[in-house]
Amino acid sequence: MTGSSLTSPLPLRGRGGGGVTSRQLRKSQTDAERKMWFILRDLDWPKAHFRRQVKIGQYFADFLSHHFKLVIEVDGSQHFEQDGLARDEVRTAFLGAEGFNVIRFGNNDVLGNPAGVADKIIDVLSSLTPTPTPPHKGEGQEETRQAKIGKT
Repeated sequence: MTGSSLTSPLPLRGRGGGGVTSRQLRKSQTDAERKMWFILRDLDWPKAHFRRQVKIGQYFADFLSHHFKLVIEVDGSQHFEQDGLARDEVRTAFLGAEGFNVIRFGNNDVLGNPAGVADKIIDVLSSLTPTPTPPHKGEGQEETRQAKIGKT
């Protein structure tokens, strides 16, 4: 179930306009993507917050946990044909070079075995080390200020 990745068959949004946005992709999700969203929302895993249709470079990840650097892709039958597999391999290599782990599920797996899909995701999450989240702007400055005051 892990492995290759896919290129977006839709034009991307850019300065020239006329491309697809994350919002449009979220609104036009497939039944399998909708089911995966419910699976991910119901996961009881700390800090595994997933976002839908996140742009990474020239690609849109179906689902992404920034904290675990995990991309989850839900693939239709075209991804199991030779051309689809080749595109997915290129995409996975790009995402891997960017530091992301990719796991893939076929539509039939998501729709027909959601409990098994959830178990596989939990197995993968348990094997990953979360990435540290930098403090939001302004956080951490109070401690620095207090340390400077204490030293004077």
